[in-house]
Amino acid sequence: MTLIKSISGIRGTIGGTVGEGLTPVDTVKFTAAYGMWLKKNSDKERLTVVVGRDARISGEMVRNLVVGTLQGMGIDVVDLGLSTTPTVEVAVPMEGAAGGIILTASHNPKQWNALKLLNAKGEFISAADGQYILSVAEEDAYSFAEVTELGNVVENDTYLKKHIDAVLALEGVDVEAIRAARFKVVCDCVNSSGGIFVPELLKALGVEQVEELFCEPTGHFPHNPEPLPEHLTDISEKVVELGAHVGFVVDPDVDRLAMVCEDGSMFGEEYTLVAVADYVLSIQSGNTVSNLSSTRALRDVTENHGGTYSASAVGEVNVVNQMKSVNAVIGGEGNGGVIYPGLHYGRDALVGIAFFLSHLAKSGKTCSELKKSYPEYHISKNKIELTPEIDVDDLLVKMKNKYADQPVNDVDGVKIEFGSEWVHLRKSNTEPIIRIYSESSSIEKANALADRIKSDVNEFV
Repeated sequence: MTLIKSISGIRGTIGGTVGEGLTPVDTVKFTAAYGMWLKKNSDKERLTVVVGRDARISGEMVRNLVVGTLQGMGIDVVDLGLSTTPTVEVAVPMEGAAGGIILTASHNPKQWNALKLLNAKGEFISAADGQYILSVAEEDAYSFAEVTELGNVVENDTYLKKHIDAVLALEGVDVEAIRAARFKVVCDCVNSSGGIFVPELLKALGVEQVEELFCEPTGHFPHNPEPLPEHLTDISEKVVELGAHVGFVVDPDVDRLAMVCEDGSMFGEEYTLVAVADYVLSIQSGNTVSNLSSTRALRDVTENHGGTYSASAVGEVNVVNQMKSVNAVIGGEGNGGVIYPGLHYGRDALVGIAFFLSHLAKSGKTCSELKKSYPEYHISKNKIELTPEIDVDDLLVKMKNKYADQPVNDVDGVKIEFGSEWVHLRKSNTEPIIRIYSESSSIEKANALADRIKSDVNEFV
């Protein structure tokens, strides 16, 4: 059993002993702690929280616990039922709610679930707010409502349409061009709530033929739900078999997007944001942001459009904060996460699909030709296991000093640039390891760079 208490939420495996898994007791504790934070930060007499969930097997149980706890605190609930992370993020400000909770463990397997916590803007709570919630839960410092003050629950199934309508209204989403292209599209929604939302979006965009793969929202994931190439053989074969123009893959809560090209090859999660940003920047000048472990291709594309690229610490909250500070028109993460502030500050696969299809339709290229039009980079992901007594922070300082003549960014670990190559070293927050991401023009060169850095680390150790 596993229970991970972090500043952005609580996630764990279902069952087990209290404090060692996401048990009903743990679910209630952290929901109540979140409720206390909401009350502390609002001067409203009556608070509302938007709740939505993905389709995983434990979702209904966790939903009942969360909603009941909020009611017990005198907080009203707008229950979206089966929904997506970005849909809840859109709904919170539309409802004038004090916050939102998304019940999803994102790309984790079926035994996991989680509470993702939002503020009144529909954005993930800050580190300081998360720490406060953790401390309330640690101290069991809750206060519940009298019987006459219990919260009310309203079920609202209108946000599928509201979210799709908001996407269609975005500048640059060209339904006419998409319809004229007569696209045939396959979508793999891993039997979660994307199976409700993605086909509806594709039809609203004017896609001529939509082939649904694993779109029954049963929560029985047909493959590992993280949209990595090794998990996407079924859709790759289906795209080729049907002669489709493109395949779209989303994770269970629909905030990450991967594409499969017409020849069955992977567009690459790292390049989801690159392609979408290229299109957005062609109609809207401005800056971009991604985290330090994301591909350099976004910087190349941004500079080609006359904008400025900047990197943030790893984590969606950090990307959003950096986007706000540089007034970025688009940003995200190399895991297929597209953040377009023109709609909301959160990763949104629906936005990514709409912009990508508009781009593909207007480019006149096939999906694979579009991919080849971007600078080719490859990322190697490695780690070094260390003994607990090693001072990882001191080790990172030594690496920074060793390469002081190179461009170095120490916002989050140490990132060292070597021309068009880079390596990023970060310590794990949960175990004594250093993660080493490296990027170069080929996977062989990226691996060689990683090996060189690992050798340096071992020398210091």
